[in-house]
Amino acid sequence: MNIEKRSVAPCRSINAEITVPGDKSISHRSIMFSSLAEGDTAISGFLTGEDNLATLNAFRAMGVEIEELDGGRLLVHGRGLYGLREAADVIDCGNSGTTMRLMSGLLAGQKFFSVLSGDKYLRRRPMGRVTAPLAQMGAVIHGREGGKCAPLAIVGSALGGITYTSPVASAQVKSALLLAGLYADGKTTVYEPHLSRDHSERMLRHFGVQVESFDGGVAIEGGQQLRARDLQVPGDISSAAFFMVAAAIVPGAQLLIKNVGVNPTRAGIIDIMRLMNADIALENEREMAGEPVADILVRGSDLRGVTIGGDMVPRAIDEFPVVAVAAACAAGTTVIRDARELRVKETDRIAAMAAVLETLGVTVTTADDGMTIHGCEQLRGGTVNSCGDHRIAMSAAIAALRAAEALEIEDTACTATSFPSFWETLTQISGSGE
Repeated sequence: MNIEKRSVAPCRSINAEITVPGDKSISHRSIMFSSLAEGDTAISGFLTGEDNLATLNAFRAMGVEIEELDGGRLLVHGRGLYGLREAADVIDCGNSGTTMRLMSGLLAGQKFFSVLSGDKYLRRRPMGRVTAPLAQMGAVIHGREGGKCAPLAIVGSALGGITYTSPVASAQVKSALLLAGLYADGKTTVYEPHLSRDHSERMLRHFGVQVESFDGGVAIEGGQQLRARDLQVPGDISSAAFFMVAAAIVPGAQLLIKNVGVNPTRAGIIDIMRLMNADIALENEREMAGEPVADILVRGSDLRGVTIGGDMVPRAIDEFPVVAVAAACAAGTTVIRDARELRVKETDRIAAMAAVLETLGVTVTTADDGMTIHGCEQLRGGTVNSCGDHRIAMSAAIAALRAAEALEIEDTACTATSFPSFWETLTQISGSGE
């Protein structure tokens, strides 16, 4: 039963060892690429959050057999690059922008018709950043507002490779074009203003595809086949980030988070927290299926305000709500800029986090591309609303650990989107979150 409201009490100490669910981004791609591969792929560590299940169910709807094995493992019987079939109904992407944007690229080159839709939040999110360059490749995609919003109706078409310079550093845009590039005639090249997360490139290589990475971009030749190969999904650093901040802001805390993906294109949260004077160490560093992995040890420390912007932003874009919590507990002022992307996430995360922090007694000034947060010695309790955004709900819960009294968080069922066990893990480390 989903719990729509939670009360989180302050926390006085943390001394624990935890794991976090599998990486959300890698879990999406593990289903997509293994479905397109020749042969069977066993996947362990797959995140069974609502977003990833939307991707899994989409491929089942297109004829891919996916077995659920013991120990939470999946066995995907790949159908090859041209083996998908037309779904019998509209494909429901739920709340998952990753599912809709990446599948737009994948479906653009098929020989059948598809319709992608989702919940009311996803139907408001911008899709033009993907549909516009896909149209340059020859894709035929119809949608609301001239193809800028879902539902999207995709008429599978012959595609040609293009050279595209993305105005934003977006792994979703890049990945959609790489997927379309598999079906395109010739080479597809994508340039970015800053390097976005590179999970697609790493996983494509894991499945035997040649992907060219160079300073400022990536390229792929069409027609390459994927070969099935087992993989393990590491823990999600975006999920770990909540508890990294929790340990950093609770005096005397010590927390070990095991088996976390520390891909450099995703590890901006580690760099930001270290810049803020957090005590963070990486232990047992290793590699799994082309992805760097480590155990992360965090101790309580005296955080300080910093300025965050530029190429650090795309490496931590999903973590900024909880970075704002760290800033609220830091000495001095923190400035977040160059993060306009936060305005078009599951909700307007700049406005939503400003509202949460102001309720907690923090002075916040917002800008179009970020916010200025003045550290506060003592947060207060109250009632806040997640706006249906999983990362806002979880960030508010972490902030409550440093509040003077309990914080009521409304609309908390959304945490199942990316971190179904969040509240149990919060209780494990702190006794809060009942």
